Amino acid sequence: MVTVAAVVVTFNRLEKLKTVLQSLEAQTYPLQKIFVIDNASTDGTAAYLLEREWQVPFEVVSMTKNSGGAGGFAEGMLRGYASGADHVWIMDDDCYPQPDALGALVRGFEASVSELGGDVPFACSVVEFVDGSICEMNNPVPTWDWGRLLVKGQDNVMVTACSFVSVLIPRWAIAEYGLPYRDYFIWFDDREYTLRLTRRCPGVQVMDSVVVHDMGENRGVNFGMVDAKSIWKFAYGVRNEASYQLHHKGLLYFLEFGARLFVSLHRGRVALPLRAKLMGRLFAGIGFNPKIEFPEPRREGAEV
Repeated sequence: MVTVAAVVVTFNRLEKLKTVLQSLEAQTYPLQKIFVIDNASTDGTAAYLLEREWQVPFEVVSMTKNSGGAGGFAEGMLRGYASGADHVWIMDDDCYPQPDALGALVRGFEASVSELGGDVPFACSVVEFVDGSICEMNNPVPTWDWGRLLVKGQDNVMVTACSFVSVLIPRWAIAEYGLPYRDYFIWFDDREYTLRLTRRCPGVQVMDSVVVHDMGENRGVNFGMVDAKSIWKFAYGVRNEASYQLHHKGLLYFLEFGARLFVSLHRGRVALPLRAKLMGRLFAGIGFNPKIEFPEPRREGAEV
């Protein structure tokens, strides 16, 4: 039986975090350990985690400052890797796995490896909203031949990218491809990382592994939604994607992203000062190019 370490990143969502941890302890597939990355919460999370009676081995990592989702996942994956677990299972603090979510992920991952080979870099769950509908912001990006495993009798769909809401990542992939970029802080860190993992082989979405994303409102994200309250998140997202497009894909991709951003903001009738701020973040991506962090020293000349 392969071993799995779960990683939960949390910031000021104590009541939802309680449900997440209860869901993890109720899994039919045993967890080796639970890592909770507390991003300097101020809502009593630290005291709760200290006093809680745990049913599974655990480790609470208290960050000295809020490192964002990206920093939290990088730290959690590093800890999970160091634990020696065969897989690291990552999720947010508002993700509620159904009892067999992990067991189905492990079975689905192993089935996909039997068909595609040992380069399968991750398996992700189906993400539902609290009302049972599909969660619009957490749909993975399918490959052109997404149904290849379905015709083989598997309940797996081939994908190239997904969000960090229930993703099972094998130890070898973390060693080879490194950790998510901590410096991204929030937004686009999951897209960049899973695209990085699928350069050689697609990942899979396991259709009988289900988690519930208690995100408040079920809608996707687009640049037409920018307002004064949400712009701080979009600012990180624009900078991060601009950096990715320029430094990892090329100038034409960067220019295409800039044009798409401009048109989306115009069509969404976003306030002009907010448009100007986000276009500025586009250019901030030119000088922003973080380096990959690996869990162990690598030999000189090794490629990602």
